[in-house]
Amino acid sequence: MEETLELARLRHTDHPQLPLALRLIENTGVRTRHIVQPIEETLKHPGFEDRNRIYEREAKARVPAVVQRALDDAELLTTDIDVIVYVSCTGFMMPSLTAWLINDMGFDSTTRQLPIAQLGCAAGGAAINRAHDFCTAYPDANALIVACEFCSLCYQPTDIGVGSLLSNGLFGDGIAAAVVRGQGGTGVRLERNGSYLIPKTEEWIMYDVKATGFHFLLDKRVPATMEPLAPALRDLAETHGWDASDLDFYIVHAGGPRILDDLSTFLHVDRHAFRFSRATLTEYGNIASAVVLDALRRLFDEGGVQDRARGLLAGFGPGITAEMSLGRWQTADETRGVRQA
Repeated sequence: MEETLELARLRHTDHPQLPLALRLIENTGVRTRHIVQPIEETLKHPGFEDRNRIYEREAKARVPAVVQRALDDAELLTTDIDVIVYVSCTGFMMPSLTAWLINDMGFDSTTRQLPIAQLGCAAGGAAINRAHDFCTAYPDANALIVACEFCSLCYQPTDIGVGSLLSNGLFGDGIAAAVVRGQGGTGVRLERNGSYLIPKTEEWIMYDVKATGFHFLLDKRVPATMEPLAPALRDLAETHGWDASDLDFYIVHAGGPRILDDLSTFLHVDRHAFRFSRATLTEYGNIASAVVLDALRRLFDEGGVQDRARGLLAGFGPGITAEMSLGRWQTADETRGVRQA
């Protein structure tokens, strides 16, 4: 954080709203972030073509080890996976990285591919939901989720609005993978999922795609979106016979500290309930679709919760969209568990 603030001061000395931008960055709660290139290279802009090549190179160099860890934790082989759900909004490849993974890591040629590129931060929740749908349709199948986000490759030195400066101090790079097993395993047994879009908000979080690449646009109204989204979380829980204010664990996307604070307020949940998401934000920044999976990893690292404990998982992103799911912690060999790494 100290390095980020100092760079902002040096690069935008004459910016009329620099004090405001610095204050907003400090208030994100982010303390450290990881990026795929040295900061000196990150601050350059060699062009969209070169940046996309970096995206492809770094994804191929880094994703396989993360995938292998997820498979090992789930006690599965590549040949046990029936579908790969790959989510990313910070680079583009066609064919998707899924095709390269199948060839390079020895997945079966019959493995289904589901790349999702345009759901932004909500894609982590969407990936869990689509994997859940697949394993509900095919109860003996297993799904692999991969989230790869190199937000630093979207840095645009000519974008100097307060929202852009805030984004420069908020987003980080990260990769996460998870396995959803159709049968058995220890983890969250998914039971229901849903999606909700706040009407007429599609321009609140968006990319302006130019010759220089992806220019991230963030409306100042975005931090207040939990007020209209909290009822959607409540409705999903009520449909399942649960009370969203009375669950045992919460794994949600941490777009910023206000998101978590407002969820505490509108769901009437203690702030401590969002400690996993807040820790991800503090240590890694907003790593887009990977936030939910990293927060889930922290639940596993803590040893999980008691058997059959009830929980909520949710990702929020462009649209404005919420991708939500409900599940119970299981330690016995039941069905539709998710094992994460």
